[in-house]
Amino acid sequence: MIDPDRIDRPVAALEDLMRDRLGLRGAFAVQISRARRSLPGPMRRAGHRIAHAKRLSAHPKLARLVPRVEFDADAAALQSHLKEIDPAQRRRGTILALLGGIVFNLMILGVLLSVLLYWRGFF
Repeated sequence: MIDPDRIDRPVAALEDLMRDRLGLRGAFAVQISRARRSLPGPMRRAGHRIAHAKRLSAHPKLARLVPRVEFDADAAALQSHLKEIDPAQRRRGTILALLGGIVFNLMILGVLLSVLLYWRGFF
């Protein structure tokens, strides 16, 4: 059996990390469901297992079903992954991806305009 306080402390720390690093608000289960593409698959699955353990720990008889070793391993893995995320780097990547898409679209527009002008006899 695992103590509910032993689950609540790491979950609170993970909530804070997800709020700071990924900009996600709400309870931990809501944050994990909103994280989708921000977290790799194994980390999302670990987060879902942690959220399930938190739900089970609220009930005294079901709290015995929470495997302590797996919970600790999942919490440590998710915490180490979240600590590696740099919010400024994510922001830069998003801005560069947006600018790259705009530049690509402008290049295609320029090529199409050149083809149109050549076709109409202006070149």
